[in-house]
Amino acid sequence: MTSIARDLLEQAAAQLRTAAETSTPCGPVRDIVGSKTDIDAGYAIQEINTDLAIAAGRRVSGRKIGITSVAVQEQIGVDQPDFGTLFADMEFGDGVEVPAARLLQPRAEAEVALVLGHDLDQGEHSFADIIRATAFALPSIEIVDSRVADWNIRIVDTVADNASCGLYVVGGRPVPLRKVDLRTIAMSMSIDDTEVSTGTGAACLGHPLHAARWLADTMSARNTPLRAGDVVMTGALGPMQSIAAGQTITADFGDLGTVTTHVSAN
Repeated sequence: MTSIARDLLEQAAAQLRTAAETSTPCGPVRDIVGSKTDIDAGYAIQEINTDLAIAAGRRVSGRKIGITSVAVQEQIGVDQPDFGTLFADMEFGDGVEVPAARLLQPRAEAEVALVLGHDLDQGEHSFADIIRATAFALPSIEIVDSRVADWNIRIVDTVADNASCGLYVVGGRPVPLRKVDLRTIAMSMSIDDTEVSTGTGAACLGHPLHAARWLADTMSARNTPLRAGDVVMTGALGPMQSIAAGQTITADFGDLGTVTTHVSAN
């Protein structure tokens, strides 16, 4: 539990909401709460805005795990995963154009998405629990974004900002786990046919299912367990890359398939 005063948490949450609503990036929330490392403060801010979004009628569709790749950790200067909330209006299907108007400072990363067939509410979960609960995997692209100007973030900033989540795109061919080895799959992401990022499943905490297990345990501990039907974005398999309006992003995951999206011109 954070020791930061509630009024400061509310002020930070409002600053992020205003940035999103006005499409104008804001200053770091750490300047408001007075800490770069108070993760509990970050989650308290995130929860304020998540609760307001749900009250406004947005539907939770799952969770995302961030900062699982060493390469991504190095890019933004943090050393641990975080999580954010996915909403149904953030999701786009394979080949569907995403609107540039909903993005501020977008970057793309390729990751494995899991869709759960069973709840994960056992407190501490085994690796086998995650396997049994997973209905299928999908190739995916997360379009990460930051409401904080110039991506000037530390761990408290990105956690508060819904783990820097923007939009996400999922492939249309579900693959059972028995059909693919998520640890060894090779990923190649291209922007306008130029390869910009590569990696393997092992780049995601050693295995995307390890990341999912971390999330399942974390969400259970917070009394918001993962439920059947949830999408779990397990984390990047390679470095994220800046994207712009008019570009096409494609991620190839070998046996898991491919997924592609185009950012609208405006």
